[in-house]
Amino acid sequence: MTKRLAVFASGTGTNFSALDRAIKDRQIPAEIVLLVCDHEQAPVVQRAQEAHIPTLIVDFHAYSTKVAAENWILRNLKENQVDAVLLAGYMRIVGPTLLQGYPHRILNLHPALLPKFPGRHGIADALAAGVRETGVTVHFVDAGVDTGEIIAQRVVPVNSGDTVASLATRIHDAEHDLYPTVLQRLIDEDVL
Repeated sequence: MTKRLAVFASGTGTNFSALDRAIKDRQIPAEIVLLVCDHEQAPVVQRAQEAHIPTLIVDFHAYSTKVAAENWILRNLKENQVDAVLLAGYMRIVGPTLLQGYPHRILNLHPALLPKFPGRHGIADALAAGVRETGVTVHFVDAGVDTGEIIAQRVVPVNSGDTVASLATRIHDAEHDLYPTVLQRLIDEDVL
């Protein structure tokens, strides 16, 4: 059975596109049926339009509470019969409403080897710490910030002379391969 996925993203959408491309190229039994984005002008919105994937723009300021916004998102996910949620550069903490609506079915991709360097600046934090290697983590989302159960990781070396941009390029290459691989495995193992 084909899994119906929603991708939550806030930025450029390279992981969104990599997931969509890998699902098609690798014939993963899944389909991205909805993009959820919290920034109307984010480049990922254009990527979704080009891929003919519907987009749900969420203006959190238009709601009295985060719970109200997440209830609206949840209704849309249910209406679209979404089986699982993949965070791909989504820069908001997922609240209890969505966590309860999709227990153990929300994945996140983080640009560091968790539990090291959680939060928004994983790549810059790793570089500033002077580590010799960092990487990518796919994990289940829980109520904490990047604290959920780790599913898979991939090491990315930090080269002398690396900048945030050069390291980010290699991190993104690893993300674009690891996330679809994990998705395939979780579907094969009937976890999602």
